[in-house]
Amino acid sequence: MGDVASYVSIRPNLLYNAIIMRRTDEPRYDFKPRQRTTQIIYGERQHLRAVLVSIRNFQHQYRALDRETEALHRMIDARTVELNHINHNFDENLKQARDADATPEQLAGLAQAAPEDDWLLLRTIAEHPHTPPEVLARLASHPYQAVRENIARHPQADAVTLEKLASDAESELWLLVSCNEAAPPELRERLRSRFDSADNGADAAHAGK
Repeated sequence: MGDVASYVSIRPNLLYNAIIMRRTDEPRYDFKPRQRTTQIIYGERQHLRAVLVSIRNFQHQYRALDRETEALHRMIDARTVELNHINHNFDENLKQARDADATPEQLAGLAQAAPEDDWLLLRTIAEHPHTPPEVLARLASHPYQAVRENIARHPQADAVTLEKLASDAESELWLLVSCNEAAPPELRERLRSRFDSADNGADAAHAGK
């Protein structure tokens, strides 16, 4: 069987449907979160900081911007308080998780101490190449889709964890697992056969028109 890329080139919609591109240049009106978790609050704070930087470039010309600057500072500070309420010392924890030299022990400790609502920190930990397999296995049931996506393509994920993610009937994580070289060959071959099934189904539907 050829490489998975050849199947994606034939049926590009498979890849597009499985991996939803996250754009940051326009509002997500379809995004309706059930709770304010850290990735939402952090994103708001980052956008507010960007507006603040933009305003500062013109503040000396437009004194009326002073009030907006003060308002932005208050909103930024309020979100920092909110982040620390979810996970004490939020920014320091996130900085540690983003450190390329973070050790497996440090990452395991951060994951163990993190509340489930700290979605941003857990997503970052699930993406770090030094995160140990046992931590990835525990996070594989996390409700945040991006956490599970990171684990599905993680080189340290064990076979049991990848099998679990690939069998999730409510998502298409199997596509990421099929491309993960850490997955057992038998599992990857079984998952890649789905491309053949999808191609055959599409060809049959086309022939019936």
